[in-house]
Amino acid sequence: MVIIYTGNGKGKTSACVGQAVRALGNGMDVAFAQFMKRDGQAGEQRFLARLLGTRFFAAGQGFLRQETERPQHREAAVRTLEWARDALSAVDMLLLDESLYALTADILKRKELEDLLAAACDKHLVLSGRNAPNWLIERSDIVTEMNEIKHPWHSGAKAARGIEF
Repeated sequence: MVIIYTGNGKGKTSACVGQAVRALGNGMDVAFAQFMKRDGQAGEQRFLARLLGTRFFAAGQGFLRQETERPQHREAAVRTLEWARDALSAVDMLLLDESLYALTADILKRKELEDLLAAACDKHLVLSGRNAPNWLIERSDIVTEMNEIKHPWHSGAKAARGIEF
């Protein structure tokens, strides 16, 4: 089963964490990777690292802001993808947070994601990030779109600890 959390609203990572907790609570083996966030950057990472141990991986470089950063982002995406491929054989559910951002930014290639989807045919694969492409939506079993209605950053507020990170 392929599950997608997408959209411009807040809550995609939180939905992935909740999905992981639900699966773990039902005796499933779970692995969780983040494509964009640096390790130690966000509160959920400390929780997931304690909960999942070596089945949690965050090797991102942050969000791609300048074209000169592309090679290091691509290298981090390849490392994360390799980790995900290795983890896949030992789990029932693999969560790839921010994978759609990496795909949209072209640091994760469509063919690489398609190959992972094929390898995960008997697993649950959860993907998150903005701008889920139509080909992936069509291939998925569940797609949830988070839509922003209101957010304090529109009035200049900075990201809040425990809310955005």
